[in-house]
Amino acid sequence: MYRIAVFGDKESVYGFAALGLDTYYTGEPDETIASFKKLCTNQNYSIIYVTEGAAVLLEKEIEKYKDLPSPAIILIPGVKDNTGQGLNAVKTSVEKAVGIDIFNQE
Repeated sequence: MYRIAVFGDKESVYGFAALGLDTYYTGEPDETIASFKKLCTNQNYSIIYVTEGAAVLLEKEIEKYKDLPSPAIILIPGVKDNTGQGLNAVKTSVEKAVGIDIFNQE
């Protein structure tokens, strides 16, 4: 059975544990990258949500998985250090699925 993980700073991801998702916290840069690599190679995870703040540090690692079907790496806004990438990625995905930009309808 596939699982879902959430990776980022503790303040942003700890609440996801209540939903049954596995949570992983960022730390020192080298430790964070090693932890994320290990998480991505674990065959049990089909989706890994990453906070935008963590994604800045993990940019090269995330790029490796961009075109692979699993695990799907999805950026989400965090409590801090948001860049807007997560919202833009969701917007692009919705535009592809629906065919129009539903976020800017007037």
